[in-house]
Amino acid sequence: MTEQPAPVVGSAALAAPTSSYVLTLSCPDKQGIVHAVSSFLFMTGGNIEDSQQFGDADTGLFFMRVGFSVESTGQDGEPTGLDKLRASFAAIGEAFRMDWQIHRAGERMRVAILVSKFGHCLNDLLFRSRSGALPVEIAAVVSNHTDFRELTASYGVPFHHIPVPKDGKAQAEQRFLDLVAEEDVELVVLARYMQVLSDDLCKKLSGRIINIHHSFLPSFKGAKPYHQAHARGVKLIGATAHYVTADLDEGPIIEQEVERVTHAATPAQLVATGRDVECQALARAVKWHAEHRILLNGRRTVVFA
Repeated sequence: MTEQPAPVVGSAALAAPTSSYVLTLSCPDKQGIVHAVSSFLFMTGGNIEDSQQFGDADTGLFFMRVGFSVESTGQDGEPTGLDKLRASFAAIGEAFRMDWQIHRAGERMRVAILVSKFGHCLNDLLFRSRSGALPVEIAAVVSNHTDFRELTASYGVPFHHIPVPKDGKAQAEQRFLDLVAEEDVELVVLARYMQVLSDDLCKKLSGRIINIHHSFLPSFKGAKPYHQAHARGVKLIGATAHYVTADLDEGPIIEQEVERVTHAATPAQLVATGRDVECQALARAVKWHAEHRILLNGRRTVVFA
């Protein structure tokens, strides 16, 4: 009987399983930041898969986003996980006075959507989440009306009706905050939610609320913005996705979208165009936030898209 040669096992087959992570940071700009980060990843067995950086000459701040993978078992034979990576990086973060975070890549962020009586953005986000186009898990849809209960249920997402009476705004917001805590919500999306949030709520969820505004900011505010735009003969229809702050519609801008229109467009056609650009701008903003691509830079944002 002829002896068969032993099969050759490639290095890929012997490689230990890996996990992927995202490191984001901002800090005062100085020499050695990139070297410190790359050295840390080398020492922990990390492999850089994507890296973006930006130095802001106006503020003197440096921003960086690094996607990397690391073997699940380190060179010391011990497991390498998120907690270990964060503990190991803490000294570097302190040395450079960094505001930094490390997240697992690819995890679906838990999101709550607030909506009133305009459902186009809600429907778009539900579909994109279901189809996998958005890396989010919609944990709850909350509304001060019941119009979209059936739509939400068709996607298998819990719907919560929280009315906001004139003398019960504080109680309604507390119910919502309780829901955010119970459902471990990481991001709140205002999908045309027509209620002004209190300063207290904005502060408690600072950096975790995204709103879509029906124009470039600042522009046509108040009721019937597209009718105002029609009356002024605008040639561009725009939408702005931004973080929510206590200053109404003045939070850091994440994304803006436009569509050109002509003098022949009716108010109804402007509304339809506006809905399309609102959906596009909001979806991109939610996606970038969920992928940890947005860093705050004072009243502005750095977006590593």
